[in-house]
Amino acid sequence: MTSLPRWLDIGVLPLVNLALALLAAAVVVALVGEDPLDVFAVLLQGAFGPGSLGYTLYYATNFVFTGLAAALAFQARLFNIGAEGQATLGGLGIALACLSLEAVLPGWLVALVAIAGAALFGAAWAVVPGWLQAYRGSHIVITTIMFNFLASGLMVWLLSGPMMRPGQGSPQTRLFDEAVRLPAVHDLVRALGFEAARSPLNLSFLFALIACAAVWVLIWRTKFGYALRAIGHSEEAARYAGIPVRRAVVAAMALSGALAGCMALNEVLGVQHKLVLNFSAGYGFTGIAVALMGRNHPLGILAAGLLFGALFQGGAELNFEFETITHELALVIQGLVILFSGALAYMFTPWLARLLLARSAAHA
Repeated sequence: MTSLPRWLDIGVLPLVNLALALLAAAVVVALVGEDPLDVFAVLLQGAFGPGSLGYTLYYATNFVFTGLAAALAFQARLFNIGAEGQATLGGLGIALACLSLEAVLPGWLVALVAIAGAALFGAAWAVVPGWLQAYRGSHIVITTIMFNFLASGLMVWLLSGPMMRPGQGSPQTRLFDEAVRLPAVHDLVRALGFEAARSPLNLSFLFALIACAAVWVLIWRTKFGYALRAIGHSEEAARYAGIPVRRAVVAAMALSGALAGCMALNEVLGVQHKLVLNFSAGYGFTGIAVALMGRNHPLGILAAGLLFGALFQGGAELNFEFETITHELALVIQGLVILFSGALAYMFTPWLARLLLARSAAHA
């Protein structure tokens, strides 16, 4: 792959991909008979207008956690496709902690145990594919995909049987005690004497910001992070340098799974307040595109997460404002951004490299 200066790779190339995605979306919108400028204006208003920003940040929280999970694994050249299943197991860890401990421990302590449970269960679900990759040569893509299906089947069995609330037919647990739930941001803001629109945004957004800072420190300021990046560049060279590659691979997958598991904090502990079926809703897969667009850097992932959160929230508004733009067409617009930012993320790298080289030659 042609290399670019970091400022161009991180700052310019994602903007080029986004502009092309929006251009393609504008063509689709024009074909259905709507003015693209009006549609994009409604999308922006629906994502960042009064009462909407909280929803955008709520969606972005999920994307930041899953994007960080994918990015951390990418550092060691591990393609973790299992964030969906790892987030699902993270929700199970939260539910088990809350349902079994809220009657015997203070609420704040149960919440701390639930947060730890989300990370530990997510890590445990990722460790097995990591170990199989490191010690048995099983491909990480295949095993993590398989573990997604295993997690889905496990949740169906649990929520339709042992963990289902007595007397109901829907696959979900009973509500958690109010003392163990993560507080909503609008309640915290109102407690400080300010006005705030009601939204599902909760304290897990702060945890996502802390996770961004922690991943940055881990990858670029620790010996372990250096080892992961060395493995990502050349596994053989890392092994020759004395890095324990197998242990590092397992540890990287464990940390990646822990980050994915923490996505459940937002959905299960912050919004649903119970464990429901399919709460992960595809965020684990979209997190891969978020990581690619953010160039596997926490700051870029935060920006990409906000973009995808805006697309999810603003796309929902389009369905209400325009008769010709259905929910499916809003998904097409979101999918175009994912396509250009994910699968085609590096399509224009050679072109930008030639342009940069030509400019350098002209100056010389």
